[in-house]
Amino acid sequence: MSGPNASPWETLSVSVQGVNKQRNQDWSAAEGRGTTEEPLILAAADGHGSAAHARSHVGARIAVDVFTACATQFTRLARPRGTDDPPSLSWLMHYAQHTLPRRLSATWREEVLRHWSRQPEEGEPALSDEEKVLLYGTTLLGAVLTPQLFAAWQLGDGELTVIGEDGTAVLPLAPVEAELGDETESLCTRAAWRLVRVHWAPIVDPARTPRLIALSTDGLSKSFASDEGFTQFMTGLDQRLDDEGTEAVSSVLPEWLARAAQHSGDDTTLAAGRRPNHRSGTDR
Repeated sequence: MSGPNASPWETLSVSVQGVNKQRNQDWSAAEGRGTTEEPLILAAADGHGSAAHARSHVGARIAVDVFTACATQFTRLARPRGTDDPPSLSWLMHYAQHTLPRRLSATWREEVLRHWSRQPEEGEPALSDEEKVLLYGTTLLGAVLTPQLFAAWQLGDGELTVIGEDGTAVLPLAPVEAELGDETESLCTRAAWRLVRVHWAPIVDPARTPRLIALSTDGLSKSFASDEGFTQFMTGLDQRLDDEGTEAVSSVLPEWLARAAQHSGDDTTLAAGRRPNHRSGTDR
């Protein structure tokens, strides 16, 4: 087989703890090969970490697990079933923009309340469900890619970076206006699903499939003095992956992120998928 989707995607996921942080509040996942049977699924969450969100490291882990489950279900819906055609793109788009965020938000709330019921705080006054959920507050980034479809979701800060076949980097889920201060949208917010930003990009032409999809928590972008510095880092990462391969870059990526964490002072996480051999378009 030849063509842009012939070589399966490769993944990498690295997280480092911020300087002087008591624990890493981030969590991430990267799995799959970008095929119909094994879609690429990426997720990264950044727990808020303050005293008001004392269990946010748990909330971040639950967010990644819940997104992975929701994304897996979504990709199954997008597959042809036997002799039936898959749902229309308009149906899938509606599901991605409305149904999935609702299910993601509702399931996350159910899971954090279940976690609280298993591990309540002894000696604390009785808390309402909303007060319990607040303790687990976290952001979330997620992405899915199959040979026919690329979609991504974001709630709160962090960056989705997409590098196209021509090497151009874009941040399709960047907010129109930058968030001020340390406040960010969160899964612990009531009706959080309404705040989810969605990137919807059916792959009509396989030649236009992205060659790198990366999710990163804001500990990475904050380590640079400008947006241009962050973009240059991501295009440089793409080039190193192209020149040296995923395994070699994965071995040094923790050092790069640790350096970034020293500058930002924050936990720093990157989960990415890359399409190898995009230059030749042939299998190894």
